[in-house]
Amino acid sequence: MDSMKAGWMQNGWKCWAGALGTALWMAALPAAAEAPPLPPEVRQALQRARVPESALAVVVEEAGSGRPLLSAQARDSVNPASLAKLLTTYAALDRLGPAWRWRTPVWLDGPVRNGVLEGSLVIQGRGDPSLVLERVWLLLQRVRQLGVREIRGDIVLDRSAFALPPHVPGAFDGEPLRPYNVGPDALPLNYKSVVYGFVPDPANGRTRVTQEPRLDGAPATLEVPLSAGPCGDWRGALKATFSAEGPRFAGAYPAACGPLNWPVADPDPDTYNARLLTSMWRDMGGSVAGRVRDGAAPVGRAPDLEAVSPSLAEVVRDINKFSNNLMAQQLFLSMALADGAPATPERARQLIDAWLTDRLGAELAATVRLDNGAGLSRETRTSAAALARLLQQAWGSPVMSELMSSLPVAGLDGTMRRSRAGDGRAHLKTGSLRDTAGIAGYVLSDSGRRYVLVAILNHDNAQAARPALEALVRWTRGDGAAR
Repeated sequence: MDSMKAGWMQNGWKCWAGALGTALWMAALPAAAEAPPLPPEVRQALQRARVPESALAVVVEEAGSGRPLLSAQARDSVNPASLAKLLTTYAALDRLGPAWRWRTPVWLDGPVRNGVLEGSLVIQGRGDPSLVLERVWLLLQRVRQLGVREIRGDIVLDRSAFALPPHVPGAFDGEPLRPYNVGPDALPLNYKSVVYGFVPDPANGRTRVTQEPRLDGAPATLEVPLSAGPCGDWRGALKATFSAEGPRFAGAYPAACGPLNWPVADPDPDTYNARLLTSMWRDMGGSVAGRVRDGAAPVGRAPDLEAVSPSLAEVVRDINKFSNNLMAQQLFLSMALADGAPATPERARQLIDAWLTDRLGAELAATVRLDNGAGLSRETRTSAAALARLLQQAWGSPVMSELMSSLPVAGLDGTMRRSRAGDGRAHLKTGSLRDTAGIAGYVLSDSGRRYVLVAILNHDNAQAARPALEALVRWTRGDGAAR
């Protein structure tokens, strides 16, 4: 009873302190009429891009104290694009903990005699987004180490942990072969994608095409002719078509391009797992008498082995550094799965809504709507004020170091590696859609102060106005041009 009372008092104190902190922070925000004008260099960059100042929602304030430097359109409801991943990853770190891991259980559903499994191999997906090619190989290698060389039954995939609506890969932007459009799955092996490599061989006038991985049914070798002229639109020049049977190239590859890679989302994602596992198991010297099919895992029986993912902190780093949409959606659904199967998008949204209300208070939380956890959506909304408040909370939280280190470092890595504004002193998540450009994170200034910076552009010319975001980073580095 004492522990229950202590837990209630602790949680009550957190809620009261959180609400008070939110109220004080909101009171500290300057009124719209008193908001300082945008820095001149930011205004000029917007003018050059023909973007009105009203299209920029921005908050700059000192981390920890909340002392505001700049606020404009801070409470407007805007599309944050991939800045939504900040909400998903911080919520996951806060709720699950940085050391949390996904576990993918595997059963040998039958006895093993003389290298033969007299039954089926069962793999149950639990949402792990890190089951890339190397880790799938390790999982199958562990099956081999259990003495299995031949599977007399089937390879059964239990994908029931997620209950999802039908996914149309090209629905968002008409680009179904872009890897970022791959839909979530309880067992998303290797992102359900293939990387095609093009290696010119000028001596023979051909280009060798590599496939990683080579799926079952795909041609063993591929070549295309070399062509002269500039590299240009080399993908268009290949005149490629993709199907479950593999790619076909009716064109040629420009020799001037040199070696290049082309990542492609598999055109038949429903059969991708079967084609991958069949090919990998065969390449390892194994055989299967049956087929790879969906089915149910054994109930009430401990698995024979488990594939364990890297820590959540490591996965979050991959999500934010490289803005991985599929991994973010997997994490979004996995938070719901942690509360019980099956996970659905609606349950994940309800969970995030409750978490945001607890962290931000009802008024600011009402400005946020997460559609799929990744930001690849026209329905996702937030305000710059809500994102700034969340970054302030993260700054004082036990998972601050994990969240901050997951953000791209301006000028050094991830999606900010080409930036010239941060000089390694800005940790900023980026967001980008056709009509959205944004940055959000932390900036270390010349005076040694750390600032929270959130800036989101919603406009048809948003991409042309990215120099305005760079100017904001430089201005913040200079402590607001030293005020």
